Amino acid sequence: MRVTVIGCSPAWPNPGGAQSGYLVESQGKRLLLDCGPGVLGRLRVEHDGWPRIDAIAITHFHLDHWGDLVPWIFGAAFGPGRSVPRPELWLPPDGEARLHENGLRMAFAEQIDDAFDVREYREAEPFTAAGLELTPHRLDHYSEPTHGLRVTDGARVLAYSGDTGPSDALVELARDADLFLCEATLSEPEPGERGHLSDKETVAAFRASGAKRLVVIHRPDELALPPDVERATDGDEFTV
Repeated sequence: MRVTVIGCSPAWPNPGGAQSGYLVESQGKRLLLDCGPGVLGRLRVEHDGWPRIDAIAITHFHLDHWGDLVPWIFGAAFGPGRSVPRPELWLPPDGEARLHENGLRMAFAEQIDDAFDVREYREAEPFTAAGLELTPHRLDHYSEPTHGLRVTDGARVLAYSGDTGPSDALVELARDADLFLCEATLSEPEPGERGHLSDKETVAAFRASGAKRLVVIHRPDELALPPDVERATDGDEFTV
């Protein structure tokens, strides 16, 4: 598998950055993990005007992880995406209803099916998308239901945290993975209800999981990392 970081900004964009979007390519097929603001524009540059993606999987419904589905819908219904095959769009439980509700409010509900073959995954149940097997792991992100995604081609494993606070489930998501893309949004642990990780918590989860390689994502540019912790930047490519 080859993983390209399309965007890895936190809830506000880093200077010049796109928000969450990670392209996984294997055996000629393409899977996009999350689709935050700025991701579609970058994919258009790199994919001859409109992206040809086999499947998209969304971890949760905070805007920085799904916001570019909206222009994707309009472009597929009325613009250059009209001649491009629809990707599967895998949403969290109850995600189809949430997307449609947003569509009613923002005038794109009738165009959703022009853009995507919409499906829902279930917690802990593996599903196949773009020729890869994905297993959703329910994680903790304030009151928003969110799922980390474990992706495998049968030989290698990518673990993607999405947004999460610390938990045993996060460690299991990354168990013995070849590559662990994990958020580290905070400088210090936050009080009260948890929804993000500090860099120390991210490293602790990585070490407990036995994963082979950690790359930190979703981190503000303003927050440094220890020199021995690898940090993603937009445009990075990783071989899994």
